[in-house]
Amino acid sequence: MSTHASDPLAALGSLPGVAEAVDSVRKAVDRVYGHRVMRRRSNEISSEAALRGARGSAALSGADWALEEVRRRTDFSADAEARTVGAALRLGAEAGQLLSIWRQSPLRVLARLHLVAAGDAGLPAGAGAGVGDSVGRPRLDGETVDEPLIDVLLPTPAEVAGRLDGLAELIVAGSEAPALVTAAVVHGELLALRPFTSYNGLVARAAERIALVGSGLDPKAICPAEVGHAEQGRAAYLAAFEGYLSGTPEGMGAWIAHCGRSVELGVRESTAVCEALQRGAA
Repeated sequence: MSTHASDPLAALGSLPGVAEAVDSVRKAVDRVYGHRVMRRRSNEISSEAALRGARGSAALSGADWALEEVRRRTDFSADAEARTVGAALRLGAEAGQLLSIWRQSPLRVLARLHLVAAGDAGLPAGAGAGVGDSVGRPRLDGETVDEPLIDVLLPTPAEVAGRLDGLAELIVAGSEAPALVTAAVVHGELLALRPFTSYNGLVARAAERIALVGSGLDPKAICPAEVGHAEQGRAAYLAAFEGYLSGTPEGMGAWIAHCGRSVELGVRESTAVCEALQRGAA
């Protein structure tokens, strides 16, 4: 039996509102997994959840496209918004391929996520040798960060390295904390650190998804928290994130509860997809 000293994430489960959020999320996830459509068409639900999750994550990063526009587009290189949407879609597709690596080497997964997000943007046309070297690794002294949503004090590269190592140790060691707690901490810590020169928000939300799926809470990846984060809006997202940054019990509890509500809204979205498929099959 682990203690809070050896399992610091477990202590977060007793913060204000967290137990209720965990219980509510578990019940919501169980309901959608019990839907009759899930027995026959779960792959379709998973694919649709990835698409809708990518749309939601991109919206939070400033590219708020209609779902049908995301669905029909094939060229995501035209401008910054298109590149953001393309990055979110690539991350959604890649996340499922990294589940087996996450618990053994989370830092390797994060590097891969940034590499996938940056895509061709990491090496602009006509770029010389050395350009794009910042892709797939934590930022160095003197490198700037392009993160349109988060505008708070940026930790130094040395602090980033230390805190990333600490986060990785927690993931590798495992925890008795509920999956929601671990996923929320992964998400919040990556937003706080912004370890890469770009796409930190997209990477943080993709890592949250990996943590939720890899924990077994959402093994078929049908509960896109990104949908819920976007639905609650940027202002609510930032207010909850400020709670995480505060480090207070109330602030941390509010952030975890916000992430829980996002998962529940993702469940609601996938339930609606199930209902639509059921009506079409009738």
